[in-house]
Amino acid sequence: VQLVESGGALVQPGGSLRLSCAASGFSLGHHSIVWFRQAPGKGREGVSCIVTTDNSTYYADSVKGRFTISMDTGKNIVYLQMTNLKPEDTAVYYCSAFSLRTGRTSWGQGTQVTVSS
Repeated sequence: VQLVESGGALVQPGGSLRLSCAASGFSLGHHSIVWFRQAPGKGREGVSCIVTTDNSTYYADSVKGRFTISMDTGKNIVYLQMTNLKPEDTAVYYCSAFSLRTGRTSWGQGTQVTVSS
């Protein structure tokens, strides 16, 4: 049972990135998948969430209109498309998967996003 994030990089302000959260050993169906981020010296912030039973989505006000969360059921991957990136988006981004059936939560190891000119 594993979650692996990828796609983090150094990007200029105004740029875009797509983060991936790939699950192995379990299906992301019937889960709530949350992308969190943690900037240096700051607490962990919930960025976006998708509930895979009905594909309902939620966004923090700080990213609304710029980030889009989605799921590829066939690939068992949740994506976070990030556009119009700002320096304040710089953080380590983590995904977590909360099972709506078992209550179990799985975490990934994180991927670094740096927005800087």
